[in-house]
Amino acid sequence: MTGSRLPIFFTLISVITFSGHAKAFGFNDVIDKARTMSDETYKEPPRAPDFLRNLGYSDYQSIRFRPEQSLWRSGGSRFQVMMIPQGSFYSNAVRLHVVDSEGVHPIGFDKASFDYPNPELAKRIPADLGYAGFKLTYPLSGTGEQNQFLVFGGASYFRGVGANQSFGLSGRGVAVDTGLPSGEEFPAFTEFWMEHPRAGADVMVVYGLLDGPSLTGAYRFEIRPGKSTRMDVTAQLFFRDDIDQLGQAPLTSMFFYGDNTLRPRGEWRPQVHDSKGLLINDDITGEWLWRPLVNPARLQLSYHHVQRLGGFGLIQRDRQFHDFQDSEARYDRRPSMWVKPTGAGEDGWGEGEVVLVEIPSGAESNDNIVAFFKPDQAVKSGTSRNLEYSVIFGEPDITGQASGRAVRTFVGKGSGSGDSGEALRLIVDFKGGELAGLRPDAAVVSQVSGGKGVEIIEHFVEYIEASDVWRLSILANPAPDQPLELRGFLSKENKPVTETWTYLLGPSTDIRGIPK
Repeated sequence: MTGSRLPIFFTLISVITFSGHAKAFGFNDVIDKARTMSDETYKEPPRAPDFLRNLGYSDYQSIRFRPEQSLWRSGGSRFQVMMIPQGSFYSNAVRLHVVDSEGVHPIGFDKASFDYPNPELAKRIPADLGYAGFKLTYPLSGTGEQNQFLVFGGASYFRGVGANQSFGLSGRGVAVDTGLPSGEEFPAFTEFWMEHPRAGADVMVVYGLLDGPSLTGAYRFEIRPGKSTRMDVTAQLFFRDDIDQLGQAPLTSMFFYGDNTLRPRGEWRPQVHDSKGLLINDDITGEWLWRPLVNPARLQLSYHHVQRLGGFGLIQRDRQFHDFQDSEARYDRRPSMWVKPTGAGEDGWGEGEVVLVEIPSGAESNDNIVAFFKPDQAVKSGTSRNLEYSVIFGEPDITGQASGRAVRTFVGKGSGSGDSGEALRLIVDFKGGELAGLRPDAAVVSQVSGGKGVEIIEHFVEYIEASDVWRLSILANPAPDQPLELRGFLSKENKPVTETWTYLLGPSTDIRGIPK
């Protein structure tokens, strides 16, 4: 998939009413299925025929679902459902069901629901092929027009947007051993149940059954579209095997280059990325940590410890067209995505690490960024784990962050007296929070530290009137063949007034932030 295109409490829902009638299906039923499957040997799901899996991306995109065939098009529901065809990356069918006051109803495959690019392809489509997933629509614009806002398709991936946004980064049900030498496992949703919303409802519930070699899972998604689209997620995971690196609530995005890199040769656009950086909040310390993304020369994993996770997300802070100058991709309209543990008591998800995986990429068509929470608690076969959290797609303010933010990071060769060797000059512009309204001569102080072998030659802060930012300037010299690791924030009267900016530049990556 590509980003431009791919002890804790939980709620048990046993009965939900529709117009006064009870239904005999709920979250407990999905949990029971997942638990039973976890005791059985994993079986790979049937794959789509070779001719569909070998379709090129553009050929696959030319298979179009007919909107008039949308589920619930009549009947007063504000939610409608469009089906996703199998083909290309979408190589497995998922079973789909509707749950209403009369029970559970399978959704049968209908090849006539799609327009195909040519008759030859159409006639080769099996009548029992099945769907690869589904898209939800809702009148986000307020005009009555149905807008796509949430897509479940491909392994355990889902993508969402708020009003007036374009699809970008993705979420996943779970990640297994992402970035490790042992190789990544991709569990997949194999079955979904969609509760039929009442007429005029603005909330919808979907259940998902997850299956993979190392685990199974039951998921409940309570979905609220709007200016920001929110999903309240309840999940119960059952482990077939030990897992070295479990990724809870993983996010996947794309970063090709940005203002902290030079442009690749031949590129004219100022920046190309779905997300600008990783934001983390620690509930215990109160710290907000911002990590600008890079496109490294080699696979790069960063581990950010938290005592208790307040939230984490991949954020697209650049919101102006001139930040990208791309009239087709509209990266300025790509959503941010924020994950926050909910309803889990004092300990939340416990201690752990927010892991950032950055993969070298030579094109914007590749999802090369993954972020997830790795719990300190070991994952052992035969055990289970319950999770509750919210996932929000929307503008950068969905985080609720009040501190000053790093709005730009620039990196270049060091210059000026005192510069030596491979010294680099890093510029970080902060804005907002307690910085707003300060006098230009306010006593704002820079606080900077470096990682192993990093020499901090100098750092200072000044107010830049032209752009109304407080600019932190750092001159640093990394040790030979060592990464450049830096942390910095601004303070006033010995109290932080900004988030903590942190940066990692690998030894094999030049100042452009892309492979040499």
